[in-house]
Amino acid sequence: MKRLLVLGACALQLCMTADAQQKTNPDDIKDKMQWFADAKLGIFIHWGIYSVKGIDESWSFHNKKISHPDYMQQLKGFTASNYNPQEWADLIKESGARYAVVTTKHHDGVALWDSKYSKLDVVNSTPAKRDVLTPLYTALRRDSIKCGAYFSLIDWSYPDYPQFLKDSNRYDIKTQPARWQRFLKFYEGQMEEVMTKFNPDLWWFDGDWEHSAEEWEAAKMRKMLTTHNPNTIINGRLQGYGDYDTPEQNFPVTRPHYHWWELCMTINNNWGWQPQDTNWKTPFEIITIFVDAVANGGNLLLDIGPKADGTIPPEEVNILKELGAWNKKNGEAVFNTVAGLPLGHFYGPTTLSKDSTTLYLFLPGKTSGQTVIKGLSNKIEEISVVGNGTQLNHKVVGKISWSPVPGLVYIDVPENVQDKYVTVLKVKLDKPVKLYRGKGGFLTNE
Repeated sequence: MKRLLVLGACALQLCMTADAQQKTNPDDIKDKMQWFADAKLGIFIHWGIYSVKGIDESWSFHNKKISHPDYMQQLKGFTASNYNPQEWADLIKESGARYAVVTTKHHDGVALWDSKYSKLDVVNSTPAKRDVLTPLYTALRRDSIKCGAYFSLIDWSYPDYPQFLKDSNRYDIKTQPARWQRFLKFYEGQMEEVMTKFNPDLWWFDGDWEHSAEEWEAAKMRKMLTTHNPNTIINGRLQGYGDYDTPEQNFPVTRPHYHWWELCMTINNNWGWQPQDTNWKTPFEIITIFVDAVANGGNLLLDIGPKADGTIPPEEVNILKELGAWNKKNGEAVFNTVAGLPLGHFYGPTTLSKDSTTLYLFLPGKTSGQTVIKGLSNKIEEISVVGNGTQLNHKVVGKISWSPVPGLVYIDVPENVQDKYVTVLKVKLDKPVKLYRGKGGFLTNE
């Protein structure tokens, strides 16, 4: 995460542009992508030794905030002494999330399982002395949550990796191919361990920008993963060999053109637990970001950062519980829906049922007076408030009998039926949605 664009990385990224073009055919994967399209909400879990001091995951030594040896001293403080994986899974389920992604290994190279390829893992090198992933994946699957594995392709602690961008020990893999081959054997071996031990429903790769698809042997890795589990899906950070796109932190202003996409975002300003970062997003902010993503055909992958002892900060617990309460009330307008109306038809997010006969309107905060739909050619059969079923009145304004241009639909939304965060209106249509997309009509003297 936190892909910092230092000059070297920029240059490297530019030379890899051709490699990063999508190399998978959406038509070939649409069936296995359906659960992801329906899921809408995932929870990201950044947990590792960086939670001991509460500093940036891996990037803190990359950016010289701390030395690499001092960073690795955190191994001594990772205890997981209060870790309760079933409580984590239950909280994720309560949030309404349909999948969860946990950091199996970040760029620092510290694995959260017992790896035969290295002793740099929480079993052999920390006081936790146990594989923390197996019980979490077991608990998630017990709660019917799909399991995702974040896996860093780069490993800034492995001696035969060309080291991190600001380090003087980088080497040219073309002139030292034997070193690179040793690293490939190591990284591919660890990936195979995660594959066989945990059989992820979803792979969330990171760090692909440092090398080309050929150097990573990306095609080979994709084949290995999908041969083992044909239904596994892969994010878009495998140099073109992924299935969906993952914009990070920054919300797209216009609707993305990707077949499937997911906004990954922190619950405050940082990935992982950092005690000085108290800029928590509010439940209102999280919910409005979430519905914006869904309305534009995407998912939200919301990050949490547990402490080194395995406890989740109370602020994060509160946000997930509030999000879950809202989802429990309004879930029919979010889960198993499709992207809503194009911009201009409604001043806010919208979604549609899969058969397009039900339109859902999202009204952030308290709405005063009426809300309006423009360019809707359908006849409206009924409008109600999701979660309480209150029937609402509407009025069509400006419809002229001889014109094909539809009128404006004004809907009265009394304050007493509104949600404290986002109110959802359910608009039942006479048939699949039909929109007028023209420039309006005009009068003539004929």
